[in-house]
Amino acid sequence: MNEGRVLRMLEKANGLPEIFEAVKEGVLTVTGMSRGGLMLGLADLGGDRFHMVGGLYPAATNIIVMNRAPLAHLLISDRSKYRSYCFHILLHEYLHSLGIMDEDEVRNKVYRISRKVLGEGHMATQMAIDLSRFLPHVSYGELKEAEVELDIELVPGFDRSSCCYFG
Repeated sequence: MNEGRVLRMLEKANGLPEIFEAVKEGVLTVTGMSRGGLMLGLADLGGDRFHMVGGLYPAATNIIVMNRAPLAHLLISDRSKYRSYCFHILLHEYLHSLGIMDEDEVRNKVYRISRKVLGEGHMATQMAIDLSRFLPHVSYGELKEAEVELDIELVPGFDRSSCCYFG
């Protein structure tokens, strides 16, 4: 594969579905792993003024959930971080969806994949080293009140390369 393909895909991405295509291409390139049929939901994942979860993958499902609040914050205050942040969170949760549940292993793979396909100096790679440097209040972790049902808004057109249409 051409070494700059994932970087170009990310730079051209206009929204979460296109960012996710770059994530999937990067994972396939580096690990040979892939899966299709995923959905993306946006929800208010809670937290407090000192801590917000970036995203989650409920085990054995076909949905990745991203926290609406950091996305909205970045779109308003710092668009330059938006693509890198989304790539980082989606990559982390996509690896979980591939069956890697150990957090340390996922974080290590996020860094390795980001470095390989985007380069050491890319913001998404630097986020894999220390997310708090860019977004001090966003972190990995468990939902504070997991028993509360989430109001999830599905993102249309997500995981589009996995869809086949017959007419």
